[in-house]
Amino acid sequence: MTTHQSPTTTSPDPATGRAAATEREARELAEAAREQQWERPSFAKGLYLGHFDLDLIHPHPRGSAEDVQRGNAFLDVLREVCTSLDGGRIEREDRIPDEYLAALTEIGAFGMKIPQEYGGLGLSVTAYAKALMLTGSVHPSLAALLSAHQSIGVPEPVKVFGTAEQKERFLPRCAKGAITAFLLTEPDVGSDPARMASTATPTDDGSGYLLDGVKLWTTNGVIAELVVVMATVPEHAGGRGGITAFVVEADSPGITVERRNSFMGLKGLENGVTRFHQVRVPVENRLGREGQGLKIALTTLNTGRLSLPAMCAAAGKWSLKIAREWSAERVQWGRPVGRHAAVAEKISFIAATTFGLEAVLELSTELADAGSKDIRIEAALAKLWSSEMAWKVADELVQIRGGRGYETADSLAARGERAVPTEQILRDLRINRIFEGSTEIMHLLIAREAVDAHLTAAGDLAVADADLQRKAKAAVKAGRFYATWLPQLAAGKGTVPTSYAEFGPLARHLRFVERSSRKLARQTFYGMSRWQAKLEYKQVFLARIVDIGAELFAMAAACTRAEMLRIDNPEQGETAYDLADACCEHARLRVEALFDGLWSNTDDLDVRISQRVLDGDFTWLEEGVLDQSEGTGPWISPWQPGPSESESVHRSVR
Repeated sequence: MTTHQSPTTTSPDPATGRAAATEREARELAEAAREQQWERPSFAKGLYLGHFDLDLIHPHPRGSAEDVQRGNAFLDVLREVCTSLDGGRIEREDRIPDEYLAALTEIGAFGMKIPQEYGGLGLSVTAYAKALMLTGSVHPSLAALLSAHQSIGVPEPVKVFGTAEQKERFLPRCAKGAITAFLLTEPDVGSDPARMASTATPTDDGSGYLLDGVKLWTTNGVIAELVVVMATVPEHAGGRGGITAFVVEADSPGITVERRNSFMGLKGLENGVTRFHQVRVPVENRLGREGQGLKIALTTLNTGRLSLPAMCAAAGKWSLKIAREWSAERVQWGRPVGRHAAVAEKISFIAATTFGLEAVLELSTELADAGSKDIRIEAALAKLWSSEMAWKVADELVQIRGGRGYETADSLAARGERAVPTEQILRDLRINRIFEGSTEIMHLLIAREAVDAHLTAAGDLAVADADLQRKAKAAVKAGRFYATWLPQLAAGKGTVPTSYAEFGPLARHLRFVERSSRKLARQTFYGMSRWQAKLEYKQVFLARIVDIGAELFAMAAACTRAEMLRIDNPEQGETAYDLADACCEHARLRVEALFDGLWSNTDDLDVRISQRVLDGDFTWLEEGVLDQSEGTGPWISPWQPGPSESESVHRSVR
């Protein structure tokens, strides 16, 4: 959001020893890194402005015949390899065996997204997503490994921002299996880069930088050969300074992988803590300009987020298969459990939502491949909606399986039953609501784009510290904008019963999307009018606005995909229409509830209660239990400069 509070005096940041960044400075840094131009059309952006432009996604985009053929050929090879891999072994050993990595390297799986001219396979984003679905069905940590390497690791930022020399130097290595990682998060810094403590100090001769700092949750960092590191360059005579991106050799002197972290799910994930002490990085390894690092990170994450919907769609497909087989086989009270309405409702939800998950994934990746649309909001919505819905699907599967859903696969096998890892998929999926932007952060990022037109129109009305004269001028400007824009929201194709007739029984859902898009835009305007500069602090209101758009996007994706399948295969298309219809019916109920929640909610009450909790008013409620978390130290350990005394746990896979 562009609204600001006046800077305030703050105490030193415990992580850096420097004065902590003010709220205003943090927001300005994020705003400066945000891509502010919209040079290409965006279907999802239009949804938030009341412009339902179906022509942007219908007919459904498709890859070229050559891309599809090359992608399918690789998927055939990958499937053969994956059938020889044992996901249960990864789960039991909590690591991906070296021979599994070697098998994936041999078929070029680490170069799927790398152009052919640099030794990669040059697959489309759509084919890459299908490959992640396939590997993720063996074990999600395999998909996480490949995704962290190619979606956000060295290949993607070098491909987009690297020089010709950097591409020639790094991309062939990555394609051949040099595993990479993306290092942004720090022990005291999550989504607030203004507090980044890692530094890259220019050397006296200007030939390089000395890197110091600690990075947390470094997926692939334990086994990486190359890493992309974000660090702050101090202002200096030879450059502008600021957060900057570097490609760093993982075996450079001064780098210590201090530990390999353990998590509730994704066993096999090589994720750790990496410390840098006076690590020399040649200037040739800097990506882009000084100060461009945050933009590089955000751009990389925009593309990388599409890997998560792929894994969510895979989880949906697996959950549907298990739910179908179990519910048809398990008999209670004289009938298969799936024939009882309470379970049938859950099976319907799983089937319809899985269709929606694949529809959202396929539409987003095909739009990315086409390259003619700006998909930053589409990718964010796909990540947000898919991660939330896949979690619900897995939760329903556990419920359908009952006690067997809660029991581990190894325990089931020990009793002679089929080893179905239902509880594992729930654990594995949970991280997707946090990975690459938590649900809460995604709400804020998408909301910033969704209300951009309003903030631009409002100008100084949306600036908390603007004086009355500036606000008066802004009011005149905003009045002219809304005088033109608001009348366009009064009516549209959604009120015409014959609109979208080519979609047959799904036409009514598209009419609902069109009407709801205009309603959503009006509600956003009402919020802007009511709160003006305070709108950015109405985070739950904005989250509902975002979620409505996400549901409308999923409905549109489901309808267009069903129509594409009907054209390709009328028999399959008929069943696809049924699934799309169910998906949309479920989404409509959620949309209506979200609209109701915009103005009828407990938001203010929740804020008051929360503040009193933080103030200690209700500590008496915590009595009667024990807190056995170890130690009495701080929640977050501040970084202390100097070489680490910890033994490196870096795992070589070569």
